Amino acid sequence: MTALIRADLHVHTVFSYDASIQPKILVDQLLAHPFIKAVAVTDHNSVRGYYRVRELASAYQDILIVPGVEVSTVGGDLLLLGVVEVPPQPWTVESVIDFARSRDGLVIAAHPYRAFGLGDSAKNYNIDAVEVLNGGCPRQLNILAEKLAKMAELPGVAGSDAHRKEELWTVYSEIQASTDLEDILKAIKRGLVRVSYTEKSIHF
Repeated sequence: MTALIRADLHVHTVFSYDASIQPKILVDQLLAHPFIKAVAVTDHNSVRGYYRVRELASAYQDILIVPGVEVSTVGGDLLLLGVVEVPPQPWTVESVIDFARSRDGLVIAAHPYRAFGLGDSAKNYNIDAVEVLNGGCPRQLNILAEKLAKMAELPGVAGSDAHRKEELWTVYSEIQASTDLEDILKAIKRGLVRVSYTEKSIHF
């Protein structure tokens, strides 16, 4: 049955070298949140955080943990969703996209106009979506990302890119899908997604 999934599609845990969010905190915060009940754990070049969060969340039926990883390719950062392992090195944009495709994963250009983003080159690759609303980006960079998505005719998604607890849930994606992971990934690909701010956001 199709519902409205509200998900933060870009979150880091202590398994990212620059983040301090403990997996248990992430689960507790999801349980406490009034409407965001899904999160993609997208640590830098690691899926260890995803496995730990999933393990802790397995006791609760009303929250959903989406597997993911943020891969630091030589061309810029890519978010892979629905993938439960890290691609083999060396990480080029093409090889990481091919890896995700071979595993039915979803490829998103992360914060394209911030440091380590793909920038304009994103339109040269076979990606599935663009992160048009990143909680850590200034508004003008998110606007550029939005224009990129429109020009490339790609769906736009939102993620807080939280590295610390207080950065969680500033923005989120609304996805028209069931709670089945495959259904969620397909819905994003088909553009059945819109981005939104929460009251915590500084970007109004």
